[in-house]
Amino acid sequence: MPAAAADRKAKKVRLTLHTDYALRVLIHVAIEDGKLVTINDVADTFDISKQHLMKIVNNLSQKGYLDTVRGRNGGIRLARQPRDINIGQVVRDTEESLHVVGCLGQPGYCRIERGCVLRGALHDATQAFLAVLDGYTLADLVRPRRILSSLLVRDQRAVHSQADVRSLA
Repeated sequence: MPAAAADRKAKKVRLTLHTDYALRVLIHVAIEDGKLVTINDVADTFDISKQHLMKIVNNLSQKGYLDTVRGRNGGIRLARQPRDINIGQVVRDTEESLHVVGCLGQPGYCRIERGCVLRGALHDATQAFLAVLDGYTLADLVRPRRILSSLLVRDQRAVHSQADVRSLA
């Protein structure tokens, strides 16, 4: 495969890390069934910067996805039932832009914009992508609850064990 073709193949449309982490937070919190989860636990589980995660949690809270409880015994939990959290809407709420090319978000971006078929095709593709995500709720994402829970618990134990070893050294 020529180098140019390999470069094109490696470049993919991607969601931002903000959205990726927001979805992980929602999954982690949903698995806990209403128990308060700390930002530290989520940060440790997914190896995410606590400061970055605080911004994401704040955003999810402002959008009505999470309730936050301050204080020593505080944490975060879902503000709605998982079945009432639509994944397509979460993506729309957390992505700054879903425009895969400049002309979708900025009129006058390109000289051929008025007659361009590609612009319409990319718009339709984005809408189809979101339509698929609209077919999922958070309840769907946490349906394999037992395996997700065991993976999160195992990861938490590993993180705490590593911290214990470091504190003994």
